Amino acid sequence: MNIFTSLKRQIPNLITLGNLTCGVVACYMASQGFLWQAAVYIIAGIFLDFFDGLAARLLGVASPVGKELDSLADVVTSGVAPALILFKTIPTNPTWLYILSLAAFLMPAFAAYRLAKFNLDTRQSHSFLGLPAPSNALIWVGLALLSNNSTYPPYPLLDNYFYFYVALIVLSLITDILMVSELPMFSLKFNFKDLSWKTNRIQYIFLIGCALIIGITRQWYAISILILWYILLSLLTQRKHPAND
Repeated sequence: MNIFTSLKRQIPNLITLGNLTCGVVACYMASQGFLWQAAVYIIAGIFLDFFDGLAARLLGVASPVGKELDSLADVVTSGVAPALILFKTIPTNPTWLYILSLAAFLMPAFAAYRLAKFNLDTRQSHSFLGLPAPSNALIWVGLALLSNNSTYPPYPLLDNYFYFYVALIVLSLITDILMVSELPMFSLKFNFKDLSWKTNRIQYIFLIGCALIIGITRQWYAISILILWYILLSLLTQRKHPAND
């Protein structure tokens, strides 16, 4: 094996390591209360996560090592980092709310279990079973960007509205369960051989909903709502669009 071939085989792995590095920096930023910056690094990591697999396929160098490395990086970028964002979002007072906020740290555990459970699942060649870890991370990215603030606390006007924070914790538990569930999530890919409404109805409905959400909110937190819209539409269409079709 010549040097060029060896280097080519490492390109996807280097991209994956870039994802991991972004995740580590995001964890540090979130732990320091810089939630907006943490969100940006998570987005960068997810962007690299998309391209490492694409690079491996284009270069013809996909390998089991790369797949496992990708999962390890995702646990950090799409598991630990968003969990820290959620944890730092919740006020430390009163004590009962702080104790509830510790539930945020279940997120990396569920993300890791999801990646282990579905890593070799051939049923996900065209769509997903359960909520992908990066999609779950984007919910909390939107939350961080909503703060429009570089330091903690992100929502000073909401400090007395405990129900808001309790709702966030409950939402995190629901999305944790969705990550390891076998709920079919429809594919975002269009059938380009037939772009008719009948063939791509769900994709068109999703895009129309996305356009309305972005147009109405015109805020960064639209990212969170878009993922929740994706989950809702999957729940409504799961029987018609099973993941193993």
